[in-house]
Amino acid sequence: MAAKGAAAGAGVLLVTANVGSLFDDPENLQKNWLREFYQVVHTHKPHFMALHCQEFGGKNYEASMSHVDKFVKELLSSDAMKDYNRARVYLDENYKSQEHFTALGSFYFLHESLKNIYQFDFKAKKYKKVTGKEIYSDTLESTPMLEKEKFPQDYFPECKWSRKGFIRTRWCITDCAFDLVNIHLFHDASNLIAWETSPSVYSGIRHKALGYVLDRIIDQRFEKVSYFVFGDFNFRLDAKAVVETLCAKATMQTIRAADTNEVVKLIFRESDNDRKVMLQLEKKLFDYFNQDVFRDNNGTALLEFDRELSVFKDRLYELDISFPPSYPYSEDSSQGKQYMNTRCPAWCDRILMSHSAKELILKSENDEKIVIYDHIGPNVCMGDHKPVFLSFRIAAGAGKRCLRNEKIFRETTL
Repeated sequence: MAAKGAAAGAGVLLVTANVGSLFDDPENLQKNWLREFYQVVHTHKPHFMALHCQEFGGKNYEASMSHVDKFVKELLSSDAMKDYNRARVYLDENYKSQEHFTALGSFYFLHESLKNIYQFDFKAKKYKKVTGKEIYSDTLESTPMLEKEKFPQDYFPECKWSRKGFIRTRWCITDCAFDLVNIHLFHDASNLIAWETSPSVYSGIRHKALGYVLDRIIDQRFEKVSYFVFGDFNFRLDAKAVVETLCAKATMQTIRAADTNEVVKLIFRESDNDRKVMLQLEKKLFDYFNQDVFRDNNGTALLEFDRELSVFKDRLYELDISFPPSYPYSEDSSQGKQYMNTRCPAWCDRILMSHSAKELILKSENDEKIVIYDHIGPNVCMGDHKPVFLSFRIAAGAGKRCLRNEKIFRETTL
């Protein structure tokens, strides 16, 4: 049961999860994933909960349709969620359209104790009261309760389509308006290319795409409100700086392809100690000899190389990170803490907010920790990404009011 006392503020839980692995190996991964997710819900007991998923349906959506349906049904009907009597689910299932498909899935759950919650209709430019449970899928472009875009093709590296874009919804809780944006940005295609420059060329592509989203959600079409942007940003550590630090006393061997002379592998060896291999770097290999550096003290020593958000410091705020890099974990269901040696571990999965949204978060009047930013399933295999969550309370009357005209609420229900 959700915490009482809505007058003291509504409890909110925001979760982002790249769930592609769950549909590639549903038998071994989904049960554990859902158990850990429900545990977080039980612990924080939110009144309002948003779950933003990326790569929903896995690498082959059409083959995963039955697993998708089962996953959605489980979330909506499980005993752990029985007190959430209203829900909205938005699934981009338009996998046959290369031009539009983003593989994003956004879930919103409302506790029975939460009264008077409204969602914005972007077409009618009105808030509508939320009742019942509804699922929207296939082509979301015609759904007026959200905005969905895939990034323009010239944003994509080498102009090759992939499933990257965003979905935006707007909500009114305790008479406070805010946007929730589900986002998936571009990944690093090659460790070798990422290592060449600081910042990497991929970092520049993500910078451009995130700027595009932020410009869209504060343009002149709608009233400006506070916003939370959470998803798989694919932010990576500055690879060149990380390698130079981890292998400061190493010598580098370059291996080239015989036919093209292209660099295909870098090997870093200790200068002494029998020339021990410290790091092997290939297009999709980042094999460092000591993974503990990414886990010790939650990887805090590496946060100085997490630099991609710094260019947005005037537009976006993030709470301090106190959890280890969220990607790339082993997809072996028996391994909960092991990283794959495909990429340098990084904090890809994040929950960011506008500076006005930061003010919405209810500050505790005592030493009780009300605002929590953490990851889910630290000791359990959750797929290659660990979900990340933010738990907080919105103070009654905080932020920009959305009850501008009571008539619009009485006129329409959703």
